[in-house]
Amino acid sequence: MPKPSRKNLPTPPGMFSTLGPSFILLGLALGSGELIMWPYLAANYGLGILWGGLLGITFQYVLNTETMRYTLAWGESVFVGFRKLSVIIPLWYIISTFIPWSLPGFSSASSQILSNYLHFPHAEAIIAVGMLLLTGLILSTGKFLYNTMEFLQRGVIMIGLPFTIILAAVLTNRTDWIEAAWGLIGRGDGWWFFPQGIAIASFLGAFAYSGAGGNLNLAQSYYIKEKGWGMGKFASKISSLFSKDAKPTKIEGQLFKDTPANRKKWQGWWRMINFEHGMIFYLLGFITIVVMSVLAKSLVFGSDVGAGLSFLNAEAAMIASRTTPLIGTFFLLVAALMLFSTQMGILESSSRIISENVVLLFYKKGRRFNLSLGFYVALWAQILLGIFIYLSGFTEPRFLLTLGAVLNAAAMMVSFPLLFWLNKKKLPKIYQPNFIRKLIMLLAFVFFAVFVVVTMQNFKI
Repeated sequence: MPKPSRKNLPTPPGMFSTLGPSFILLGLALGSGELIMWPYLAANYGLGILWGGLLGITFQYVLNTETMRYTLAWGESVFVGFRKLSVIIPLWYIISTFIPWSLPGFSSASSQILSNYLHFPHAEAIIAVGMLLLTGLILSTGKFLYNTMEFLQRGVIMIGLPFTIILAAVLTNRTDWIEAAWGLIGRGDGWWFFPQGIAIASFLGAFAYSGAGGNLNLAQSYYIKEKGWGMGKFASKISSLFSKDAKPTKIEGQLFKDTPANRKKWQGWWRMINFEHGMIFYLLGFITIVVMSVLAKSLVFGSDVGAGLSFLNAEAAMIASRTTPLIGTFFLLVAALMLFSTQMGILESSSRIISENVVLLFYKKGRRFNLSLGFYVALWAQILLGIFIYLSGFTEPRFLLTLGAVLNAAAMMVSFPLLFWLNKKKLPKIYQPNFIRKLIMLLAFVFFAVFVVVTMQNFKI
């Protein structure tokens, strides 16, 4: 049987007409590193640790755009590409996604904030479980998952980010921002890079969550495919389970023809994804890390902020005392909303990864699969496991988040060399990453490997 003729690469649209996929990935970041982990470190140790946020989000920017490189060219997820390299890789991604992202850290954090606001601590379990169930119900409706997620995450970002920037502009001073600038090169108050007493697990957790974290960065592959970017224009979308569009589809794509015209189009696509991801994920994500950290340091540094998420309550109290009680309350509600949207994004992305990799364990070229059904099985399995873990007594949010982040750091460590290998093996040389990008991926792997080993030897938060 003759091979089907290769399609031409679609023409890229205008720069500003395609903003969207990176909002989902940024939404995954807002409720973890940006809202909790970096501000917590800043509140306790000052702003000299901000270099880690800058380096972490830079590593993730490269990882994400290299993920998009493959999908732009092939019109399939990187996980389909990994399966072509080895039959055991899908099993790794099932395990390394299911375990860390089933931990109910984000719903626990959000429920703790809301129960404190309601002055009804016994409501914490009800809210945590309710949020997980609500997430499942929201993701089980709507015609297409991608459209639902982009709409929700864009809305949360448009509310939360301007609000925190305004707060920081009003409540911080010039000295705080000078300290932040020094912190970007690792200079603290009498120390460089690491303050005395900092828990390496907490730093690694914040570093890993300077963006989406773990395997979720690779989910950007799905979002640009379903947005119809590059060869993703010819791919199928995941529909709601109850949609008439939920039917078996092919998961593999096809590399475009290598012609002068397609090479020119490729350059256009490559500029576009770097611009879109650079403006939304990298720039807005970095601004959020800095703004939230400066705000936390300015408001509660040097005071006894306690354990867990009590520093957020301390921040809210200081905001209320320096503005109005209403604004302090709104700060907590925005924080809870960010955490909820992050939890939703995590379950959506991780369910995509788990379900497709289960399919890839039994992959045969050309075979069609009901990805919608697989997605919802993975989704509700994670929700039920998260509820079980929470009701079993594992409820402390920052512990759950830090543990999940360390596990995800280990997963991310593996993804850098795998993605390097994939793009080298499956893309023509002209479309492969340049030397600088290869070097950054190597450095990222080494950095994560060293810190994962050190953390495993002495885990404490």
